[in-house]
Amino acid sequence: MTEPFPPGTVAFVSAGPGDPELMTLKAVARLNVADVILFDDLASGPVLSHARPEAELLAVGKRAGRPSAKQDHVNRLIVEHAQRGLRVVRLKSGDSGLFGRLEEEIVALRAAGIGFEIVPGVPSACAAAAAAGIPLTRRLTARRVQFITGADVTGGLPEDMNWPALADPEATTVVFMGRRTFPTFATELMTRGLSPDTPALIAEAVSQPDQSLSRMTLATLAARLAHETPGTSPALILYGPLADEA
Repeated sequence: MTEPFPPGTVAFVSAGPGDPELMTLKAVARLNVADVILFDDLASGPVLSHARPEAELLAVGKRAGRPSAKQDHVNRLIVEHAQRGLRVVRLKSGDSGLFGRLEEEIVALRAAGIGFEIVPGVPSACAAAAAAGIPLTRRLTARRVQFITGADVTGGLPEDMNWPALADPEATTVVFMGRRTFPTFATELMTRGLSPDTPALIAEAVSQPDQSLSRMTLATLAARLAHETPGTSPALILYGPLADEA
């Protein structure tokens, strides 16, 4: 782009985990001048207070178990608004490059010859660790961090998981979108040698007023999630040697 956010282009703006104070200055600047903002469910609320009053706001979020916008429809809306010469913000929660279907939307823009930029943000995994007062790494005992999705396009546990890596007791693993599948996921981990006593943490509504952090063992968390009625708050799961640090 030859100038900051010219008309007819798209800015993929990462909103962070939900607290507007965790947004970057660049993210706020793009919202301040956008003509159209297509936002996800988890990138709404106080975050949208930075939109200018004249901006058109379009909800295009996807949530498990709820009616959601189809990805092809979202792609088409982004392209059509940019082709009208508008400044388009595609607002995603966390960091847009992490399990946010960013690539599918980029492909659609490239096919249409539309320019874009990506504004990075605070990943919910980093915000959860910060809220829990823990690092994601530690010399000698947690030298690797891995982010994975606990659900495939059908909502089930992906079949092509790298189980040796996921059962590594010296890695910090963060599971996105894994609340429903975690009981099966944890069973697979324990079958492959990961201790049932491995520390685990479930973080819900990270950085928001109803934030909840619960620490327990891998086995206890799996048992809890197997018997609960799934809530509506976004949640991620972290397990590994650092998860039980107070």
